[in-house]
Amino acid sequence: MDIIELTRKLGAAIQEEEAYKAFHKAKEANEQDDELNELINKIQLIHMSYQHEAAKDDANEGKLQAYDKEFSEVYKQVMANTNMQAFEKAKDDLDVLMKRITGILSLCAQGEDPETCDYSAGCSGDCSSCGGCSSK
Repeated sequence: MDIIELTRKLGAAIQEEEAYKAFHKAKEANEQDDELNELINKIQLIHMSYQHEAAKDDANEGKLQAYDKEFSEVYKQVMANTNMQAFEKAKDDLDVLMKRITGILSLCAQGEDPETCDYSAGCSGDCSSCGGCSSK
């Protein structure tokens, strides 16, 4: 079996994980939430209006502040939505799984024992034992 075939099998296994399933279920719930989608569309319009005003040579600081305030208020509403909260939690859980998987693969590529090496998202501060820290 070659490495690409094994990778495809790993991809299929990831899609069987509860974190993956929960993420896609939460994503679908977001897509079906009309109120949430209206809020997201509103944020996009506010953002475009802000960018349009900011690009002007004589940008109106009052308008920019008003757009910023409106953006913050709508963003809070988006993040207070129960479907969005479930989505964010599911996304975080899937991200943790994917970081662990890629961390283990990275450790293996550095010569660690594939049977025993593991990756933890937590940082001990000792970079010599870590395969996934972006601060190196």
